Amino acid sequence: MIEQVSIKLESWRGRLLLAAATLSLLTGLSACSNPPLSSDSEGGSRRELATSSDQTEAQRRAGIRLQLAVGYYEQRQLEVALDEIKQALAADPELADAYSVRGLIYMDMGENRLADDNFQRALRLSPNNPDYANNYGWFLCQNGRAKESIAHFETALKSRTYQSPAKALTNAGICSLKLNDAVAAQRYLLQAFQFDAGNPLTNAKLAQLAYDRNDYERARFYIGLVLKTDVQNAEALWTAIKVERKLGDTAAEASLVTQLRRRFAGSPEFAAYQRGAFNE
Repeated sequence: MIEQVSIKLESWRGRLLLAAATLSLLTGLSACSNPPLSSDSEGGSRRELATSSDQTEAQRRAGIRLQLAVGYYEQRQLEVALDEIKQALAADPELADAYSVRGLIYMDMGENRLADDNFQRALRLSPNNPDYANNYGWFLCQNGRAKESIAHFETALKSRTYQSPAKALTNAGICSLKLNDAVAAQRYLLQAFQFDAGNPLTNAKLAQLAYDRNDYERARFYIGLVLKTDVQNAEALWTAIKVERKLGDTAAEASLVTQLRRRFAGSPEFAAYQRGAFNE
């Protein structure tokens, strides 16, 4: 499954944004949130954009360590990433991003109590950060607390500065499905589709919803979008097979079965096909 989480690195008065999806992190610079004051020609004060010179040496060290931690996290070197986080926090104990990233690392390691503690610490330090809210919501959803997660996705979506609303909307849709709330799931996922029509996770879930309500043409549309991407997993192929069977396109079904057999012969989906479990 594509992970709908974000890593947002913020220095003291400037932010470095890294958006995490699956195994890639994209880096970009965003505007500062709390620029310093300076005097104007009339003796008043005005805001100026912060630069790296506004940071202390300790904050610069912390930022470098945190960027290294993100790099190691991306490479799945989790223990090394944790050590870099430790050094970042030694330099700047109030660095909220470090706690958020450490929460993601602990989540991937299955250390749920530690992950929870770090996500909450990040939110205490920066309660209005939409990325932290989305990440914590995803953590809750993946750990049997889907009902609690929805409020955190909603918090993220209320933020005017949130740059990845499709992630929180898709997450809210997935977690609504876990709550057996198909109506809410449909609403969230359709909104996510409006923001990012190419997201394979969003489209896969929309295809499943359409299939469940016997709208097979619509299901074919959404699962077709998934199959056009690189995220062609066994689950997507199995959904497509079931759709084509319902629509009576035996040639398309046979082609998809061949792909499933060739690429995912050991998958539960292929096992389901072999036993004819089309309605499970």
